[in-house]
Amino acid sequence: MCSRRNRRKYRLNLETSNIAYWTIRLMHDNPILALVRNPYKLLHVAGLKKGQKVVEVGCGPGFFTIPAARIVGDEGHVYAVDVHPRAVARVKKKVEKAVLTNVTPLCINASNTGLPGGSVDLAFLFGLRSIAGGLESVIFELHRVVKPGGILSFEKTRGSEGELLKKVEQVGFAYTEKRGRIVLFKKKGE
Repeated sequence: MCSRRNRRKYRLNLETSNIAYWTIRLMHDNPILALVRNPYKLLHVAGLKKGQKVVEVGCGPGFFTIPAARIVGDEGHVYAVDVHPRAVARVKKKVEKAVLTNVTPLCINASNTGLPGGSVDLAFLFGLRSIAGGLESVIFELHRVVKPGGILSFEKTRGSEGELLKKVEQVGFAYTEKRGRIVLFKKKGE
């Protein structure tokens, strides 16, 4: 009986996850969204530049992934991270269609990316209301993979801004500025 209950709970979680994915995909793949929420503008505000290695946490169906890849160019690289297999599969299709070679979609939890330490210039988290693995775990992992002097960019979505600043600064990032809804931090030198 316990295993039947666990199977039912697993199916319910999977169905909920799939509904969330399809809702996000419906919104993010709508061409009107780019007119209201220009991904290129937001990524430039977040600090993306040509030649950077970047981690996108919670890439979803890739609304920011393709623009990020175009901004960093062939000299840069984008690691698009999401826990949902359908989101990662969608990003792979978009990358193939756009004929991009500087994107690596990863179906993993952002709290354990497996990327080498100090290998990334910038990490960004946009539009995430909740984070698999918990925000603190993800921040610790991003601190590990971001180079000294590298940037961590958050899009403020909900909750206390003061709490966000406190959590991020405790790990070893320093608040630098806020540009609209984008909060920027710099990894302290080591």
